[in-house]
Amino acid sequence: MAGVIGTCSPAFLASPRPLSSQSSKTCIHSLSLTPGECFCTGRKLYRGIGVPIKKERSRFHVAITNVATEISPAQSQAQKLAKESQRPVYPFAAIVGQDEMKLCLLLNVIDPKIGGVMIMGDRGTGKSTTVRSLVDLLPEIKVVVGDPFNSDPEDPESMGAEVRDKIIQGEELPLTTTKINMVDLPLGATEDRVCGTIDIEKALTEGVKAFEPGLLAKANRGILYVDEVNLLDDHLVDVLLDSAASGWNTVEREGISISHPARFILIGSGNPEEGELRPQLLDRFGMHAQVGTVRDAELRVKIVEERARFDKNPKEFRVSYLEEQDKLTEQITSARASLSSVQIDRELRVKISKVCAELNVDGLRGDIVTNRAAKALAALKGRDQVQPEDIATVIPNCLRHRLRKDPLESIDSGVLVIEKFYEVFT
Repeated sequence: MAGVIGTCSPAFLASPRPLSSQSSKTCIHSLSLTPGECFCTGRKLYRGIGVPIKKERSRFHVAITNVATEISPAQSQAQKLAKESQRPVYPFAAIVGQDEMKLCLLLNVIDPKIGGVMIMGDRGTGKSTTVRSLVDLLPEIKVVVGDPFNSDPEDPESMGAEVRDKIIQGEELPLTTTKINMVDLPLGATEDRVCGTIDIEKALTEGVKAFEPGLLAKANRGILYVDEVNLLDDHLVDVLLDSAASGWNTVEREGISISHPARFILIGSGNPEEGELRPQLLDRFGMHAQVGTVRDAELRVKIVEERARFDKNPKEFRVSYLEEQDKLTEQITSARASLSSVQIDRELRVKISKVCAELNVDGLRGDIVTNRAAKALAALKGRDQVQPEDIATVIPNCLRHRLRKDPLESIDSGVLVIEKFYEVFT
């Protein structure tokens, strides 16, 4: 892996963020109803909440309120203790082999617009362990304090409607830095839990329609991980991929429309023996990584020994890899900062598109993702210019899952893509 991602920058240790800086307030968007006044005819938008209005049936006046709930010092201390008592995560740098999967994950962290990665492989090959180990490497981002959508104070496309309104009005918002969030989506999750819902019981008992944000809101500007994504209900997969592609989630519940940003890196993993995703859904994943069982006996022994060390004393094991983790974190941070300055020659762009055209890849997602992934890899290597070898490294992962036309066919291992690449580039 070190040969793929190049030399590392000097070690960098991200200072931990105090827990109370983010969790001092929790913002809840609510809609209060006051009897006695009529609506106007039509549809009004209140900070992103569209309320259908009918004059003849109106009995309530609509107002938006923000309810901030204070977290006591005792609750803050309890949350800190709970975090410290969680089982330590296996270090990313300690994972043996599986370079293809690790590279795809790192490139998506550097450039989230690549569109996520689908990881398919045999049972027990470390797919879930590798994805969850990314938590330690995720860089810090600026967020608005108390905002449930992790709004970016500098990017209107990643702001909630309320934060955008306050910025337009010239209000100064409290900011903090936090690590990119990783959200696990369980297989049994309902659509309401994923998208968010309206608390109807609260509306009936208190006269308030409060929106409860779902997992998509929590994953905004972060990572949404779906283990065994090929076993997830198709309608939930459609919701996830639509939100990942558009960057917004719209909730339609009980006559109220609420939209909020949902820009996240979608990572899915699964075992091909349990079924494949539909080709049109596979196409929504930016990259595809195949994971195989390690056949080398020496490597297998090393993996077993490392896992035994981790199980025996997780904290000591993590400390032994701290320096490597810090170097990789610094390398990722540097690559994210320099990504915008990386250039790719037009001649290389034309050749990438020629490869896609001759492989009969439908649509243009393959072209776009290959360009983005090649630039991210160049940034990871510390260069400001994309080289043909960068494209050769990433193009199989960007195109092979887009070649399948028949759902009964298996996904190409990448041989066809590599053969076409060398045919076009030489």
